[in-house]
Amino acid sequence: MTPQPAYLLHKRPYRETSALVELLTLDHGRVRAVARGVQRPGSRSRAALQPFAPLHLTWSGQGELKRLSLMETRAPAAMLAGEGLLCGLYANELLTRLLPVELPVGDVFAFYAAALEALPRPEARAGALRSLERALLEALDAEPRFCTPDGQALDPQSRYVFVSEERAFVPGEPGIDGRTLKLLANGDWREPGLAGPAKAVARAALAPLLGSRPLRSREWMRQLAARRRRES
Repeated sequence: MTPQPAYLLHKRPYRETSALVELLTLDHGRVRAVARGVQRPGSRSRAALQPFAPLHLTWSGQGELKRLSLMETRAPAAMLAGEGLLCGLYANELLTRLLPVELPVGDVFAFYAAALEALPRPEARAGALRSLERALLEALDAEPRFCTPDGQALDPQSRYVFVSEERAFVPGEPGIDGRTLKLLANGDWREPGLAGPAKAVARAALAPLLGSRPLRSREWMRQLAARRRRES
């Protein structure tokens, strides 16, 4: 096969010298594979197969679990630390948890790559993550419908809460005002002042997909925020 652009989402040891890996690929979406010998000391593949590094990969196999046969880095890994690193881990965990195996998600791949470029910059993180979350929701046919359950337009002067079963909004408090929701419906998730509402809508839409098992990366983020409050 032609080498496929990819990113490593998750890796864990397998047998003595191999690893089981979860990958985000350009044309094949999430791919699960065995990377043989990658845990061996001195392995060139071990150095290449790192999170947040753009890769070129090939694999073989007909079942759900593939076998990697070529691993090359295309560029250095994104330099993430602190909150930026936790945001990257959140993106990886979210895609690993929610993407079906081998569902083509070219837009998700593009927004993930863009997020890795944005995460080193604190002012760009929120917008990049919201764009990635929205692309993921669209790929899963679970994006919010910015209307009432019966398809009526939202009143800019009213406040609404999201109902996950309907993927729509109903009047309620405290809620989000209809004007803000209309801006989000137009794709203005990066506009100043919309970070909080955009995060709330994305989290509400993702919640039924994630189920009751919490994301570890969110807990790490809460711990970091608590530590910063204690130190301030």
